[in-house]
Amino acid sequence: MLEIKHLRLIQTLSETGTLSAAAKRLFLTQSALSHQILALEEYYGLRLFERKSQPLKLTVAGKRLLQLANVLLSETAIAERDLARLKSGNAGDLRIAVECHTCFDWLMPAMDKLRDHWPEVELDILSGFHTDPVNLLSDEKADVAIVTETPAKTGIVYYPLFSFEIVGLVGRRHALAGTTQLNADDFANDTLITYAVPEALIDLIQQVLKPAGLSANRRTTESTVAILQLVASRRGLAALPNWSVQPYVDRGYVLAKRIGEQGLWRNLYAATWQSFGEQAYVQDFMNIIREVGFQSLKGIRAIEST
Repeated sequence: MLEIKHLRLIQTLSETGTLSAAAKRLFLTQSALSHQILALEEYYGLRLFERKSQPLKLTVAGKRLLQLANVLLSETAIAERDLARLKSGNAGDLRIAVECHTCFDWLMPAMDKLRDHWPEVELDILSGFHTDPVNLLSDEKADVAIVTETPAKTGIVYYPLFSFEIVGLVGRRHALAGTTQLNADDFANDTLITYAVPEALIDLIQQVLKPAGLSANRRTTESTVAILQLVASRRGLAALPNWSVQPYVDRGYVLAKRIGEQGLWRNLYAATWQSFGEQAYVQDFMNIIREVGFQSLKGIRAIEST
């Protein structure tokens, strides 16, 4: 009765604390996940979770299965990598292109973990900022591109990684410091501090200001720290991924505000050629990115299936 999928379910529920979050990460419906839990509990005649706790808490029986999951899932992953090496050989290349300035906070730890799993694979991040990293795949200059858009292109597949929130940033003594959220008018009536990239690549402009028929008075700079320093000095507002600014927000250097009632969310994908993406070490890399992301980044969630 007990299967690998059940152990993965127990482990994910323990990490996320809610049925909805676990279901999204496992790409299941919440009802399907609940059905699996009930089937396990009926089989063993024991409760695995305290239903009234928030977040969900494991019972003694649940904790015992979690111990098994932590050991067995780790050993299973190692065995699968060993079998993949026997089948396809050890060596390979993985050249990665990114379109965002702030990916390195989670990308570098993911690459470190991949090196542990596949020491023979040559890893490299293409230098510079790339406005269209998918084209680098076509030009054979990159093997994987980390992107937020998924344009249809013959032979290219997009693997969902996670969804992240872009937050508005204000100085502690800014007139908007006491508000709970920022809207299009707030940004249009102030200076918008951004990276030195085309407007077409700025989510706040494309997703918030333009639909409202508004434009931005921009001031550009080259680094995240420079943007935050200008915001802290009340020289304007900014909008950046939550994970890239969380340490500064935690220290009270700047204040983070939700953009609109629902927030401004973007999805992140790994793009590659279908044949290349089927290789074991590439698939492992996708899984590592998700694992590292959900373990280390605040405010991310699984991408909603469409």
